[in-house]
Amino acid sequence: MRYRVLAVIATALTLGVVAAATASASSHRTASHTLTVWLQVDAQNGWPSVVAAANTAFQNSHPGWTVDVQYQSWGDHLQKFDATIAGNDTPDVIEMGNTEMTKYMAAGAFANLSSYKSSFDNSAKWLAGLTKSSMFNGKLFGVPYYAGSRLVTYRSDLFKKAGIKKAPKSLAQFVGDLTKVKAKESKVKGFSPFYMAGTDWYSALSFVYDYGGAIAKQSGSKWVGTLNSKKSIAGLTAYKKFFKATAAKSAATLNEANPAPYTVFSQNRTSAIFGPGWFSCCTGKKYTKVTGQFVMPSHTAGKSMPGFLGGSDLAVPGQSSAQTEARAWIADFTNTANEKALQTVGNIPNATNLLNNSVNDRAAQQSWFVPTAKHWVDVENGNILRTMLAQILTGKLTVKQAATTASANIAYTLNQP
Repeated sequence: MRYRVLAVIATALTLGVVAAATASASSHRTASHTLTVWLQVDAQNGWPSVVAAANTAFQNSHPGWTVDVQYQSWGDHLQKFDATIAGNDTPDVIEMGNTEMTKYMAAGAFANLSSYKSSFDNSAKWLAGLTKSSMFNGKLFGVPYYAGSRLVTYRSDLFKKAGIKKAPKSLAQFVGDLTKVKAKESKVKGFSPFYMAGTDWYSALSFVYDYGGAIAKQSGSKWVGTLNSKKSIAGLTAYKKFFKATAAKSAATLNEANPAPYTVFSQNRTSAIFGPGWFSCCTGKKYTKVTGQFVMPSHTAGKSMPGFLGGSDLAVPGQSSAQTEARAWIADFTNTANEKALQTVGNIPNATNLLNNSVNDRAAQQSWFVPTAKHWVDVENGNILRTMLAQILTGKLTVKQAATTASANIAYTLNQP
């Protein structure tokens, strides 16, 4: 098991390279006038028009500047960012998952944006969860980008074909519905009624929280792993049972990046997937008219299963020599018009005054989040949760054995100095 430590940041800090530079330090560049922006590939696949609109607005107000958007993948973007810090060659703007911010803020890797908060649209109404993930020691180091909860995206035509007319009211009913769909589509090669990558912990842990469990809790100044608690084990057991009954066995050890669930959906290999609300934008033109969404039902009839409240923030690395321009691009990218555009493709906008009564926004009201610990990012990068889920679904370990090991590893990681 690998515990990644941001040694390169610590080294850079020692050398005085990474620092919260002032606005005046970024007014000019000695090289070409290019603003380098790192965004996740989600934007490239799901909302390229929003990126284009921000680039156009920025370039119109900054003659002579161009924007180089470089798309990253969630699996390796932190390692790549660490390398740029060590080489004093960071991007000017970087997207960070809201669970990834704390360690970099604590290390001094990002510029302090506190005095510029009012320059960003709707900053007085930013979502509390995203705002919290952008702050460290009372200072602002990031700008909320968007949030997202988990939804079931499904083929209404296949559900109708199986005689299903309404969204399920309980997890048991959902399993029953998927069983009916499976029977109707039994001749379709490679078809499973539900597709979910087995190690997709963002979705799988919803079962844990649905049963009242949790990943970890604080006890005094220490973190204690709680995946081996009675309630957490009940949730993991329910997840294993649901996966075995509805999903493809071959997906047990896969992650959600390869293949993406919406890709499987677009290839007519499933009738339902579980993931961010924006998945609906990428299910294929052929199925646009029959793509629907509902909140994952709870094991308790009439209730919804809590969904992971994910999201992203935008930060300006302290090494950037174009901090004024970086802030301007972020302001253009997160303006009201663009946040509303993000909402139309299934994302939750970054401010409460922009919310509506969509199924995605309703899902966010029943959500869970990871422990807000400095070393949480090391739990993610150490693949502790993915390893646990793979062990459970393949039968390598019992639910209790895998959960106990994971709990111990999580506690060890979170309690590092």
